Amino acid sequence: MTSYADAGVDIEAGDRAVELMKSRVARSRRPEVVDDASGFAGLFDASAFLRYRRPLLATSTDGVGTKVMLAQQLGKHDTIGIDLVGMVVDDLVVCGAEPLFMTDYIACGKVVPERIADIVGGVAEGCRLAGCALVGGETAEHPGAMGPDEYDLAGAGTGVVEADEMLGPDRVVPGDVVLGLASSGVHSNGYSLVRHVIKTAGLRLEQELPELGRTLGEELLEPTRIYSLDCLALIRETEVHALAHITGGGLAANLARSLPGTVDALLDRGSWTPPAIFEVLGGHGGVPQEEMDKTFNLGVGMCAIVPAAEADKALALLNGRGLPAWVLGEVVEGEGRARFRQ
Repeated sequence: MTSYADAGVDIEAGDRAVELMKSRVARSRRPEVVDDASGFAGLFDASAFLRYRRPLLATSTDGVGTKVMLAQQLGKHDTIGIDLVGMVVDDLVVCGAEPLFMTDYIACGKVVPERIADIVGGVAEGCRLAGCALVGGETAEHPGAMGPDEYDLAGAGTGVVEADEMLGPDRVVPGDVVLGLASSGVHSNGYSLVRHVIKTAGLRLEQELPELGRTLGEELLEPTRIYSLDCLALIRETEVHALAHITGGGLAANLARSLPGTVDALLDRGSWTPPAIFEVLGGHGGVPQEEMDKTFNLGVGMCAIVPAAEADKALALLNGRGLPAWVLGEVVEGEGRARFRQ
């Protein structure tokens, strides 16, 4: 007699994983979350929107890319979920939306309850750091399609913003100032190039590099910084015209998405020193500056565009919250491009 287990799917392991993750998920709870006894859906009390004049729902979905392969190689799975949340919620906050809730999806070759609980625990911790709730998710076992130690994860988030308070390019004008908000490292973009550099340069994840002060693997698994609460505080307490989440494509390309076609952002490369990991990758990999610019965040994980008169107040607020920030450049008349000064 053939069973589901014979095909490689362990239902009992899945149930055990759910039990292990429950307490961690509970830490991300918001008061608007409503329990669904069946567990088939996540519920959120929409009466919270009654305080808005015209609420707009914002949604975003993303994954973590090939950074998961490094987590699997190192056997460290408790922070990769933080990366997932950062990729989702900080896209939401760019338009000024407050992240409300997220769901996640994990596909794996074999359900190892402790590993799944670590992954989801990271997602829940990321949601806590972002101020949103993890209201549900799914874990799917795909034996044959994935190896027993392989997994991938994705997530989707929902936020809300008042219609007349939405941020965007239409607010940006010449004379505005571009602020750089520091990244925690590579974040979750460019890891295919990272892995190529590691392979071709003969680097090892366990290798301690003096310029990093820790192993290469520890540096590369540093979780993505989550900016949503800092950006929401900035929006509440200062005037913000636009935000830009610096992800795949690099600083200039992502910042340009938040500019109208009538201005340029002139950036000062000398205004900050990129974290040492970028020098390691560029140097060992022989990666030219142009390629580094369009692949990595280079130490700038988010940009805020504010009126010049608000810049000092904005910087004081961000630095006071423990988030290093500085004047990265200025907005001038142009054609909708972000570029470094010559």
